[in-house]
This record gives sequence, C-alpha cells and structure tokens, in this order.
Amino acid sequence: MDIPIPSRQLFINGDWKSPILNKRIPVINPSTQQTIGDIPAATKEDVDAAVAAAKTALSRNKGADWASASGAVRARYLRAIAAKVTEKKSELAKLEAIDSGKPLDEAAWDMDDVAGCFEFYADLAEKLDAKQKAPVSLPMDTFRSHVLREPIGVVGLKTPWNYPLLMITWKVVPCLASGCVAILKPSELAFLTCLELGEICKEVDLPPGVLNILTGLGLEAGAPLASPSLMLTRLLLLEALQLGAKIMTAAAQLVKPVFTGAWWKKPIIVFEDVDLDKAAEWAIFGCFWTNGQICSATFPSLLYMKVEQQNFLNRMVKWIKNIKISDPLEEGCRLGPVVSEGQYEKILKFVSNAKSEGATILTGGSRPEHLKKGFFVEPTIITDVTTSMQIWKEEVFGPVLCVKTFSTEEEAIDLANDTIYGLGAAVISNDLERCERVIKAFKAGIVWVNSSQEKDNQAPRGGSKRSGFGRELGEWGLDNYLSVKQVTQYISDEPWGWYQPPAKL
Repeated sequence: MDIPIPSRQLFINGDWKSPILNKRIPVINPSTQQTIGDIPAATKEDVDAAVAAAKTALSRNKGADWASASGAVRARYLRAIAAKVTEKKSELAKLEAIDSGKPLDEAAWDMDDVAGCFEFYADLAEKLDAKQKAPVSLPMDTFRSHVLREPIGVVGLKTPWNYPLLMITWKVVPCLASGCVAILKPSELAFLTCLELGEICKEVDLPPGVLNILTGLGLEAGAPLASPSLMLTRLLLLEALQLGAKIMTAAAQLVKPVFTGAWWKKPIIVFEDVDLDKAAEWAIFGCFWTNGQICSATFPSLLYMKVEQQNFLNRMVKWIKNIKISDPLEEGCRLGPVVSEGQYEKILKFVSNAKSEGATILTGGSRPEHLKKGFFVEPTIITDVTTSMQIWKEEVFGPVLCVKTFSTEEEAIDLANDTIYGLGAAVISNDLERCERVIKAFKAGIVWVNSSQEKDNQAPRGGSKRSGFGRELGEWGLDNYLSVKQVTQYISDEPWGWYQPPAKL
C-alpha cells in the first residue's frame, strides 16, 4: 500500500529550487520494490548555492542575522516547528514507513521524539541567553573576566537512513538553537521526511538560508560538502569508518573540526541470576528494533554458561515467532523490510557465510514464506559462533542476532570489548555490584543496565574507540556548535606598572 509522495525540489535559501543539472533519484518502496516517485539529486553546483545562502544568513543586514538573534527568538522558531511536526505526525510517519521500511508504530513514536527534541533545545536556547557573560573568578581583583558562548558558523551535516527524520533532528536542532546555520545532506536511501522538514520551515517562516536541505548521491552531493574549498566551519557526520576517515583527512587540510560516528558491534551480556523471559525480551528488542537497522543494536548476545541455555534460546525463538512481519503500514507490524536491495543481499550473505564457517542458524535466515516481494529478512538467531567468524567481527546491520556463551565475568568483559568499536553495551543481571563492575569495564559510550536501546533527548549519546568521538543530545549536543570566548578587562584606575618611564629631565 503506497501513499502519494509530495513532489519536492532542493530546499535552498528558504525556498524550493530545482537541481541545477535537473537530476532526480527514484524512490523505491522496500516493501513492494516498486518505484513510487523521485526526489531531486543535488550536485556540486547546488552545494555551492546552499553554502552561499547559509553564509549570507549568518551575517545578513549588518548584524540582524540568525547568529546574533537571542536564544529566545530562535526558541520561538523551534517551538513552531515542533508544533508542525506534531500536527503532521500521521502524514510524516506514513512517509517514513514507506520510505525506510520502519513499522508505522515505530515511525509515529519517532515523530513524537522529533517534536520533543525541538522543544528540548528551544528550552536550552533560552537558557543560553542567561549563560552569556558568565563570570570567571580570577585571583587578581584588578581584572574582571567573563565568557561568551558564540555559534561557530556554517555547519555541514550528513545523516544516515535508519532514523531519517529523528537523526537529522539530533543534529539540526542543536545547530539552529546555538545560532549556527546548516547545510543538510541526508542519506540517498531514505529522505522523504527530511524534505518535508523543509516545507515545515517554510510554513513557520524560518529565515532564508538558516537550514538548507540537499538530497542526492554521496559522491555528487555529499563529497562536495566536505571539500576544503567551501570553508565550512564544521562537519558533523555518521559514516562508514573508511569514508569517515577520508572526510576527516580532507577536513584536516584546513584544521576543520569533524564530529563523526561509525557505530558498530554492541554486546548484551546476560548473567545467570535473571528472569529468563525478561532477559529474552530485552535481547530480542535490543537487536530487532527498527528492523535490526539501528546503530546501537545489541547484536552479539553473550550468555552465561550457567543460564539454562537451551531454555533461554527456546524463549527467544518463541518471542521471534510472534513477531508480525509485514508491510510497515499494516496494523501490528513489528518487523518491516530492510531499506534497500543492497542491504537485503548483504544480510543474507552474512548469514550464508556464518553457516559455511560452522555456525548454526537456529531460526530465520531467509525471506519469510508469506512475503514474495520486498526486502524482508526473517529475524535470525545464530549460535555456535566463534570469534574468528565474519559474523562476530563485522557489522550486519539487520535482524540478525548471534549468541555466544561465556564461563566467567572476566571472559564476558573480554569478549564484549573484543572490537575496535564502542558505541553501546548492555548488561542483564540482578546483582547490582556485578553490574557496576561491568559498567566500568565496558569500553563504550553508552551502557544499559537491565534494558537496551533507551534514548532520551536529555542524555548524551556517542561512542568510543572507532565508533567516533564527541557527543550529541543533551547539553553536550549544544556544545558541538558553540565556541567559548574569554573576555578579560583591567578595571583598576592605577597604572599596570610593568614599565617605568624615565624621570623628567
């Protein structure tokens, strides 16, 4: 079931602009594999236009610009956008579902989070006014010092496809709240709601050039955004590790800061002292939420040997058999298709390789029998996994959970940290002292205890090791876009006294 796709262009300088080279990208519904529309494909020429618009917005009319506006002024726009998102929640959720394959209920919850994020940072924008000229205590009373928090300038943003509108919100909203202006390049795999944000900005009369949205292919629209010649102040991106490294290399030519993320391999450790049904549900939810396409998915499940292993696995299989796999718009859908044919083939190849390497496919691993079209993959559990297997070492990014047992707490920690990545990790245990030990031992930016995947606008989010650096969300997210300026004034009427003029002749 498809719904009409709004016909959009590129959103540049507060209005819709046709791509200069008139390129378009087809929109494929992953549930039906049918082309349901197209969207504009930006190239370097469009990127140049968007950057010019952003720079103008930053310094328009001799100081009457977005950067110099008070936090209270910016907050009014953010709250107006939040209200529009809430008003259009149903429409936006349906677009997200048919574009990305996300179940409709999940997409609707994401829209609530989007509106909440705009509201949260509207509050922080107002509070930012009160923090200006915050005094700094100095040891000498002849000096007075304070700090100013100023927007860093023009920011380039590149975002992924698994939470199309929510993940751009995590970056766009603190950017605008701080007084920065942005050029956004969403993923070419899911983008419809990103363009609808442009329409909402028009409806609330967001000043032209403050937010520019460029859909397009990575090499044609994304790569130019990272070009040193554009002189952007900062780049914030979520990319594959190799691409992120290339972009950072390019940015380093001008000492341009980059916030990056490549967030993979998040373990969940289950100890023996837990309710098996609760633990099974958290393990399933932590991996299969958002069709298994979530950067913080707790993918390897580490199971204590003293747990009733077969009983636990049987309970997970039972949970999985009750998951409704269907078109995301169908009522009760809990698992939709993965986002694209390329992702679909990649996931099935991972499962095939795991089997050929000696792992056991306990359940799933193929297309559901009742669905003949669409990029659907059954929720899959793989056991008898060793640390030398591809399925252990690499990221699947799909509805696949591999299970490995351990004998001691130390072994579990070693297995959990046996990766170059470190976004998140989870521990399931009723022994809170043990949980504290494991929390401290995890090399990860996020740790869940007796849960998985909880995310709130108020708490920081980010990784360690090669999962990137920096933090978004919460007050930490605002810091990405602010520069701290020290202002120190000599307030004494007395000469400083460093130089003594010669006596008068």
